[in-house]
Parts: sequence; C-alpha cells; structure tokens
Amino acid sequence: MTIRAVVRGVGHYLPERVVPNSEFEATIDTSDEWIRSRSGIERRHFAAEGQTTSDLAIRAAQAALADAGMSADQLDAIVVATSTPDFTFPSVATMVQAGLGTTSGFAYDVQAVCAGFVFALANANGLILSGQARRVLVIGAETFSRIMDWTDRGTCVLFGDGAGALVLEAEEGAGTSDDRGILSVDLHSDGRYRDLLYVDGGVSSNGQAGYLRMQGNAVFKHAVQKLAETAHTALEKAGVSAGDVAWIVPHQANLRIISATAERMQVSMDRVVVTVQDHGNTSAASIPLALSVGKARGQIKTGDLIVTEAIGGGLAWGAVVLRW
Repeated sequence: MTIRAVVRGVGHYLPERVVPNSEFEATIDTSDEWIRSRSGIERRHFAAEGQTTSDLAIRAAQAALADAGMSADQLDAIVVATSTPDFTFPSVATMVQAGLGTTSGFAYDVQAVCAGFVFALANANGLILSGQARRVLVIGAETFSRIMDWTDRGTCVLFGDGAGALVLEAEEGAGTSDDRGILSVDLHSDGRYRDLLYVDGGVSSNGQAGYLRMQGNAVFKHAVQKLAETAHTALEKAGVSAGDVAWIVPHQANLRIISATAERMQVSMDRVVVTVQDHGNTSAASIPLALSVGKARGQIKTGDLIVTEAIGGGLAWGAVVLRW
C-alpha cells in the first residue's frame, strides 16, 4: 500500500474591509476600467489596523479544522506559507499554534512568496510520506497591503490580504492515480530573476520592511511559460493528463496569466477556479483561498483531480496534482 496526504478539511478568512477599484481613483492615476482590463481584479480585502497575518491565519485554520471535524490537539504539524510575517521571528506558525490553544506537535514557516503554498504543500506531503507527521495543517496567509507603495499604480492595485488553510491526513492508497490525496509535486527556482519581483527592504540589507517592486511584463512572460510547464510535468509524474483534470486552481495573480496558462495547457476556462476578481493577488494565500471558495461554491467535489500551480519572487514556481 502507498501512503497519501489526503485533504480532510479546507477553510479561509478574509478581512472585513472590502476595497473596490474605485477607491484608488482619488489617490492615484487609475480607474476601475484600467485595473479590470489589465488584471481582472474588481475588489480586494485589506486587514484592519492592528490585524496581523497570524490573526488571519488563525481564523482560516479554525475554519479548516471545523470542516475536517478535528481539533487542534490532533495535529502533528503546522506549516504556514507567508512573506508578510508579524515579526522577523518567531514564526507565524508558532503563533497560530498558540492561537489554536495547542502545544502538541511542531510548527514552522515557509517563504516562497506567491509560490509559498505550493512549497508548503510539498513540505507537508514530505512530512506525511516520511512518517514524521500524520496530520498537518497547511496555511497560506498574507497582509500584502503592509508592503505596498501607494504611489506605484502598477502594483498597489493588484494585491490584497487574506488566508486559506487545508488539513492533510495520512491515508493508505493503492498507489495509483485513482488514489485520493497528493499524487505528485514539481518545484523549481531560479535566483537569476530576483530583480523581476522583490521587496526593497530586509533585516540584513537596510533594516526596513520595504516595498514590493515588480517588472510586470517580464513576470507575465515567465509566469505563462513556467506555470504551464510545471503543471504538465506534475501531471506526467502523477500518470495523468490534462484531459483528466476536473479543476485547475491556479495562483490568483492576474486573469490574463490565468487564461493564458489554461490555454497553453489546453484546458477550457470553465474548468478553472477563478477568484482573483474578488480577492486580488493574495500571494501565498491565493490557492488555499480559491480551494476553499471552490468547495463552498460546489465546484470542487470528492474525487476531483485538481492541479494547483503558482509562481512568485525568486523566481520560485511549482505545481501539485491532488485528488480531492
């Protein structure tokens, strides 16, 4: 028999404040039409003053645990993907552990920017396959509104805050592509492209949080090519094809990237879960948010074959194939 990391529960949390595109028109040279046409984004959520990434992560974790019918004490590990932690240290994951009221198991953060949740899923899968953990809570949580340059109209209108979470549990499978759970993982990075997407601050550089900087056109070109390639590779590793896929659940960065990637994969948009219009780019939170919303909408059902793929600063990118 083969051990698989199977999804037991999913949940998400979005801050109460909803920011429509029109809100930016008073402060920068932009418009609702300009933002929609270039990104597909209509609105996003911003964290309240004093509301931290760990606050969002805890709420998403509670929703996922409730969906799984589990308590926090049943977890062996918590892995949080984030690029916007509350503090330099301790990790957001340990603060989630405390917020959930459990001292069992272990907790740590993973940082791969927008690809963070894919990397966190890979970590959690490795923990389960190696026998180090049986139940793992995997969270993507971000407060990107805290690292925006509000004078840069090319970036500040694209991002939002939020969190999503999955509970994974070890289960025996037959070792075929019909098994439930994570079937394959494909990860990549290339540090030569650092200057395409980065934050111009850090502890050992200038001691500041910094602002997000992005070369949008260059990122777009890399994203479409690399996302399609990593998705195809992950499908091959799992022994399935694009035609077997029920849903692509991509990183929700930009509707044009999502559409172009689906076209390259020869998958129609009616098989793609899209939430970017409501959330904007929530970085590491975007995939678990979309999975949770997709399930709530009735799109994602037990037994569905799903591909998740993402690319972020680094550049770092990858894909996971799983059966729900």
